[in-house]
Amino acid sequence: MALLIFANGVVDEVEWIRPYLAQATAVWAADGGSQHLKRLGHLPDRVIGDMDSLPPEVRSWLAEASVPFNQHPPEKDETDLELALLLAVEQGYDEIWLFGLLGGRLDQALANVLLLTHPALTSAIVKLFTPTEQAWLVHDQTKIVGLVGDVVSLIPLRGDVKMVRTTGLQWPLTNETLQFGLARGVSNRMTAVSATVEISRGILLCVHTAVDGQTAG
Repeated sequence: MALLIFANGVVDEVEWIRPYLAQATAVWAADGGSQHLKRLGHLPDRVIGDMDSLPPEVRSWLAEASVPFNQHPPEKDETDLELALLLAVEQGYDEIWLFGLLGGRLDQALANVLLLTHPALTSAIVKLFTPTEQAWLVHDQTKIVGLVGDVVSLIPLRGDVKMVRTTGLQWPLTNETLQFGLARGVSNRMTAVSATVEISRGILLCVHTAVDGQTAG
């Protein structure tokens, strides 16, 4: 069970999210992320942010249901999603699933992905979801469950990553270094229904893309 947080990115179709709502311990929205939940007809348990991205009809929908607001001033150093993540950790959530992080402005999409490396989130499992992908950080080792042919990309963040080994991937990496800024780890493929990745240094972004058009994992 996890805390689900919805950001104000682009989500063209929302029905794929519904099964995740059934697994949620709680559901929060970062400001305009509330719009995705309104399309699903699912009220958030909390809305966090400066509330500058809430259309009037969404604000009324939330107010009528007395959804709690954690409102912040527009002049702030953190994004709405960052504030939501920090509050989640403060309240003891150790598994967090994120939706609506991508699309729209490039700067916001990049900042949203890089928030996974926030020092406050070190002890939490944080995953990013799209209709066909899951992405998460690897600090030591991870297991990827999917189908043969699924795409797995391994992207260094905050410097080079020293690989120990991978298993279940078409192009194995053993005792090698993935250099920050280079694209060598992109578009590997699963050769089994599970794969493993083990590193000894650095932070790795693992992106699992399902080839059957369904949500990865």
